[in-house]
Amino acid sequence: MATKVYIVYYSMYGHVEKLAEEIRKGASSVEGVEAKLWQVPEILPEEVLGKMSAPPKSDVPIITPSELAEADGFVFGFPTRFGMMAAQFKAFLDATGGLWKTQQLAGKPAGIFFSTGSQGGGQETTALTAITQLVHHGMIFVPIGYTFGAGMFEMEEVKGGSPYGAGTFAGDGSRQPTKLELEQAFHQGKHIAAITKKLKGAA
Repeated sequence: MATKVYIVYYSMYGHVEKLAEEIRKGASSVEGVEAKLWQVPEILPEEVLGKMSAPPKSDVPIITPSELAEADGFVFGFPTRFGMMAAQFKAFLDATGGLWKTQQLAGKPAGIFFSTGSQGGGQETTALTAITQLVHHGMIFVPIGYTFGAGMFEMEEVKGGSPYGAGTFAGDGSRQPTKLELEQAFHQGKHIAAITKKLKGAA
């Protein structure tokens, strides 16, 4: 039976979604792993999104809390809001009380990826503050550490991401994930998928 890795994310302007797509490719590159993209529900009204110049959402399916129980491992992604996850993703996690009560996610590995507006905008704090959600569910946080190698030490170009996970800088919205940031996202997907497969095999 295939190891299921769900990449669950919220993306307002598409930056997180681009990372999610690479993470899926990385996870799918591991033999025996089935990786799937999911979006969490939007909670802002269309009128507000229009004023924020947010583009229409992609056709990636919207996940319900109960569907999380089907997966063996996760990679959760979101933009930052004042150094923490966006409210849309927090609202989704707030709806997982039923899973928490039965501890259906306990022991399952999960990674985190993110997008921030600036270099000091939360490339570490966004993930750090999100770990509390994993802890209460009994999940196992899987950081990438420095397994990405030389790419972790790049100093000649602006690069998002940290030992906590893959990341990008959106700036004013016009900046898109770079080749190196996308490579790091691919690596994260592959890294977490391999660990998820190993844990499932040992169960």
